[in-house]
Amino acid sequence: MESQTEAIKMDIGPSPSFLMERKVHIQISGRQIIKTKLRKSCSCTTKRLKNIVMNFFPVLQWLPKYHCREYIWGDIMSGVVIGIILVPQAIAYSLLAGLKPIYSLYTSFFANIIYFLMGTSRHVSVGIFSLLSLMVGQVVDRELLLAGFDLNDDDDAISNSYEWNGNNSNVTPFNLTLEGLSAECGKECYAIGVATALTFLAGVYQVLMGVFRLGFVSIYLSESVLDGFATGASLTILTAQVKYLIGIKIPRSQGHGIFLTTWINIFQNISQANLCDVITSVVCIVVLVAAKELGDRYKHKLKIPLPTELVVIVVATLVSHYGKLNEVYSSSVSGAIPTGFIPPQLPNFNMMHRVALDAVPLAIVGFAFTISLSEMFAKKYAYTVRANQEMFAIGFCNIIPSFFHCFATSAALAKTLVKSSTGCQTQVSSVISAVVVLLVLLFLAPLFYSLQKCVLACIIIVSLRGALRKFRDVPQRYHMNKVDTLVWCVTVFSSALISTEMGLLIGVLFSMLCIVVRTQRPRTALLGQIQSTAFYEDDWEYESLCPVPNAKIFRFEAPLYYANKDFFLKSLYRMTGLDPTLEAAKRKKNEKKQKEGNRGTIVKGLDQADTALHLVPNQVDFQTIIIDCSSVTFLDTAGIITLKEILNDYTELKIAVLLACCNPSVIDSLKRAGYFGKDCKKMHELLFYSIHGAVQFARGRKLLADGSAV
Repeated sequence: MESQTEAIKMDIGPSPSFLMERKVHIQISGRQIIKTKLRKSCSCTTKRLKNIVMNFFPVLQWLPKYHCREYIWGDIMSGVVIGIILVPQAIAYSLLAGLKPIYSLYTSFFANIIYFLMGTSRHVSVGIFSLLSLMVGQVVDRELLLAGFDLNDDDDAISNSYEWNGNNSNVTPFNLTLEGLSAECGKECYAIGVATALTFLAGVYQVLMGVFRLGFVSIYLSESVLDGFATGASLTILTAQVKYLIGIKIPRSQGHGIFLTTWINIFQNISQANLCDVITSVVCIVVLVAAKELGDRYKHKLKIPLPTELVVIVVATLVSHYGKLNEVYSSSVSGAIPTGFIPPQLPNFNMMHRVALDAVPLAIVGFAFTISLSEMFAKKYAYTVRANQEMFAIGFCNIIPSFFHCFATSAALAKTLVKSSTGCQTQVSSVISAVVVLLVLLFLAPLFYSLQKCVLACIIIVSLRGALRKFRDVPQRYHMNKVDTLVWCVTVFSSALISTEMGLLIGVLFSMLCIVVRTQRPRTALLGQIQSTAFYEDDWEYESLCPVPNAKIFRFEAPLYYANKDFFLKSLYRMTGLDPTLEAAKRKKNEKKQKEGNRGTIVKGLDQADTALHLVPNQVDFQTIIIDCSSVTFLDTAGIITLKEILNDYTELKIAVLLACCNPSVIDSLKRAGYFGKDCKKMHELLFYSIHGAVQFARGRKLLADGSAV
């Protein structure tokens, strides 16, 4: 169906008027569009199959064009550095996830391989991420508690995993036949079962988002919400690691208010602190922070970042092993980390209904961070990424590894920054990082047996420096935008004081509420003319503007819809000094008084309501209202009805209402509602391309010259 052409009259200064015609658009029916898309998607040709495979595995496109001499050394250097960083981080973040370190190493290995095959970003580092590890750990702890396991620290911390030693007496058997497992399963078995089920579902959600093009969901995670969520979760992560820093055993808190509950338990049990762990923690934090500060200060002189975490772990492990800190001082250590791979296993599908809702925020946070980082570095290095393919990539980085005893992953900012700063050119560096992790998995993992948990906690806490430093930026953020600062603060404190998932939800809802409030009570203004020009601006903000005689020019800086229509009317009446309803009522009452022969005594003997009516002047000082619609992006039914009521009410008072600067969608809405009369006959008298055009029209019709009415 063809859209009807229209003409908008334009009057610009002394130049002659002319007509502006709308283009004719051919509208295709939805049924025809669906048929065309189905025909295109269902066609099966060799070329189409090749394109599907090439698009699904971008590595097939860029790897044959790989410039080995130009790229290889940068990729090897960044891959080795990231691999070295991944190992201590993977072991450390296992504390957050409530799982054994071996599973974190698996996760880092498989995620790097899969993203190498499917990712479109050259610089993003995908793997263990502290926020996701925390979210996984909270679900794992909850399900362990519901299953009847004891969360008061790990008595089997030094024991081997059940997969390598089925006869281990330290593994508490628990019958899981109700959850779909036919054999008896211990605490660790149950924990990784929960984590893999959660990870599989999160990956499925991410792939479905890619299939149905739901990436727009990430736009509701504003920068303030993401920053606030990361900072609030960092406070929770910090709190969860304090017990390892000082070597006390306290129950793991569950539900809402973990932050406060944990700190209360810490202060109640502070007298049980392990002096060996406290001293070790102080030394490690001082060394790590000093090294980070020096690295930041002299990063322009360093070709590669200092592998401080690895050095600290090696030295601390040697000291713990030869000093027998576990045996002599009862210092908690990591325990046995077996070598090799566990045979793949299906995620526990019968457990998925228990974690289906928990996987939603996990999926959203994972792809939001991945896509935002991918686009940020693509813009920095002048190449393009495909957001939809990134969703597929991160989705399969969760689905496939869940069969290999891995948990949720996403891109991480800190490792991505290191990757780009060490000369990374392509995702070949991810393969190099995976090789480094593989060496640890096959040969070096048992060497970390004596590593103290407090050392891992120190690595985690020092890695949170960037997020915790956001508190220093609050004054600057507040000066820049008060509303965004409020959103950030609400997200931070709700994430920390309630829970991470609820904090994210509250942050998104509060951010959307702020948008609604800002459109519900937007800025309004009366405009004046800039001297000797055809331009008009806010009389409140600018000096030396000339008022237009016998006219009020009103600007409303928001879409006009049901939530702000009342504010629109109140602002219009207040700024023009005339409520047409009250004025009409007053005039009718005056006419009635005159007919009764009470001329000259209208004000006498009036009640209180009549007195209020007489606050409106008898002689209105304007005959035209021009509404600047340049900021009105859309109208709903309530907004259209409001404009029609204004037109009718002011017309009864012999005051013309003219619309200026309307966009095409607003014009179409008004046309469909019959605002311009039958067949739009009055459009050239009610609608104008510019404010000056409306002013010129009013002057030409003598609405502004002598005060005569329309």
